[in-house]
Amino acid sequence: MNEFQTLEDTQARRLREAIRVLVRRFSLAERADISCCGMTVAQAATLEALTAGGLRLSELGKRLGIAPSTLTRNLARLEERGLIRKEPDPNDGRAQRVVLTQTGFEAADEVRRQEHIFARSVLDRLPQGSAAEAMTTLEELLTAVRSATETCCPGAYDHLMTTAQMSVTGGHHE
Repeated sequence: MNEFQTLEDTQARRLREAIRVLVRRFSLAERADISCCGMTVAQAATLEALTAGGLRLSELGKRLGIAPSTLTRNLARLEERGLIRKEPDPNDGRAQRVVLTQTGFEAADEVRRQEHIFARSVLDRLPQGSAAEAMTTLEELLTAVRSATETCCPGAYDHLMTTAQMSVTGGHHE
């Protein structure tokens, strides 16, 4: 192995480890924030997926990347709490759509508020003046992840990457 390959391997390991730690830290923080809102991470993700409008059960499961049985359990809990309701799909009477209730929109807003507070606290801990550069670098990293993902799994993470990239760029997606 030459020196360049060793450097590349070291950088790849550092990237993998940094992402693993970052994901774990955000996941722990997200669990803490969401548990303050009285729901699981999966339930919060369901509310988030529905904020733009109702979805058919199959589309919701696909967006969340979960099995139908898991989706059914999550929806049952959310429905019991009055956060979602099921209604007939106007395009196919045999299918159902899941929509947020007013209480569901309010719960989703609270989760989003908690996540914003956490993200703001992270940015506030960066050296003064470096937040914009950090966000640009993160956007570049997300673009690279999407490109690498397309090589192995075309289209598999389109919804997730689009949402993430739009969040990072403030709604501007290429």
